[in-house]
This record gives sequence, C-alpha cells and structure tokens, in this order.
Amino acid sequence: MIPTIAVIAPGAMGSAIAARLAEHGCKVLTSLDGRSATTRKRAAASGMVSAGDAEIANADIILSIVPPGEAVALAEHLATLINRSAKKPVIVDCNAVNVETIRTIADVVLSSGAHFVDAAIIGLPPKPGTTGPAFYVSGEAAADVTVLGELGLDLRRIDGPIGAASALKMSYAGINKGLTGLGAAMVLAAVSAGAADALRDELALSAPHIHARLGNALPDMLPKAYRWVAEMREIAGFLGDDHPAALIYEGFARLFEHIAADVEGAGTDAAQLVAFAESCKAKK
Repeated sequence: MIPTIAVIAPGAMGSAIAARLAEHGCKVLTSLDGRSATTRKRAAASGMVSAGDAEIANADIILSIVPPGEAVALAEHLATLINRSAKKPVIVDCNAVNVETIRTIADVVLSSGAHFVDAAIIGLPPKPGTTGPAFYVSGEAAADVTVLGELGLDLRRIDGPIGAASALKMSYAGINKGLTGLGAAMVLAAVSAGAADALRDELALSAPHIHARLGNALPDMLPKAYRWVAEMREIAGFLGDDHPAALIYEGFARLFEHIAADVEGAGTDAAQLVAFAESCKAKK
C-alpha cells in the first residue's frame, strides 16, 4: 500500500521532493496556514494537498524540511499533535542541524510515541529526468522508510544511530559550502585590492577546477546566503566550542549574513561576486 506522506514545508526542496513522491502515486500533504500566495501556488504545482494539523498527524510518514532554526520548534509542534492522536507516524528530520540538535529533536519526537529517522538530503532539489538528490537515513527506525526508495527517492541507509546522517550532512556541507565561502571572501578581498583579474587568470591557469567552480557557485550562493547563516552555526556546533575550526564556521556565518544583507540592500559586494563569476565563465 502506498503511504500518505506529509512534507513540511513546501519550500524549494520540500515541494520538489513532494512532486517526486506524487509522480509515484503518493498522496502528499502539507500545511499552508499563513503561507504566501506564491508558496500556495508552488505547493499546488507540486501535487501537494493542503491539510490541517489532525490530518497531518495521521499521515504514515512526515518529512520535516525546514530551515535549521525552525527544526526544533516544528518537532515540538508535531509531538504535541501526535500526543493527541492514536496514529503514531514516522517522523523524518531532513534538516541541516548538528548531532546535538538532532538528538534533542529525537527526544522530543520519541516522547510522543512516534518513530524517528535522522535524514540528510545532499544535492539539489529533484528535477524530472534526474535521480538525485541523495537521501541518507540513519537510526533504528530507518527500515520503516524503505518505501521512500520505491517512491522515487535515492534512499541510502547509513548503518549507524540517530546522528549519523546529520554528521554526514554537517561534514559534507562544511566542505562544499565552506569552499564557496572561502572563495567569496578571497574574491571580495582581491576586488578591494585591485587584484580580481589577476586572481581569475591565475586560477584559470593553475587551478582550473576552482576557477570553474567559482563561476557557478558564487552566483548560485547569493539568493541562498540567508539560509546558510544558521547552517554554518550548526556546523560550528557540530565541531564543538573547543574545536579551533569552529571559529572558521562562525566566520562563514558572519560572512553569509553580510552577503545576505548586501543582496537585500542591492549592495556592491553581491554585484562584485556576480561580475567575477561572469568573468570566469567568459575566460575558459
């Protein structure tokens, strides 16, 4: 039997995951209370069905896909709903949170009697004709969501406890997005000192893979910078207060905070990053 799945919330990733599930015959619920007209339109286009709290709590599987700072509050809300319901679904936390945070979320969810799976989504939102992103799961209840692999998701089980999938997400994002942050910081410094063209040309000669990466990664990062702030702080927390590298990720959080404000205010830094990226694409 195909399960009923609730996806919260219908953002870019959540709605794309929902569309993939709906394509495979799954009924996908979501909460649209207080959501904008744009979000409602995106949810409808993805095949999502608006549902109230009671119906969501009665789903077979609930996927939590929200910004990191909202993950604990959503878990608490879902636990409250499930405490009132006879149905005990499987809650899958897919958020970019550190191991300590995911264990807190697990405690909240398990106290309601629901099952809990730690998950990490690695890759871009799914598109027609692609198999990604990778959907890693860990924890004792990971076997309870194997059906997701039959519904179009690239499900990959990690043989580890709750926290293993989140540790993978933190480590991968720390490298992947950390490299983008490092590139953005150095490009802006080079622009300020009048060395941007020389930096671009040297990268093209001696590090062509980095040259190509910056051409794509910098403009792609700009509209997401505000979301990366909390994620960088989760990575710092994953490393731990006593780890010297935690300061690096707190620095990246502040950098992305600055870039997000610059994007919002149509400042010069965002424009300089776009110009550098465009010049990289032009000089191949």
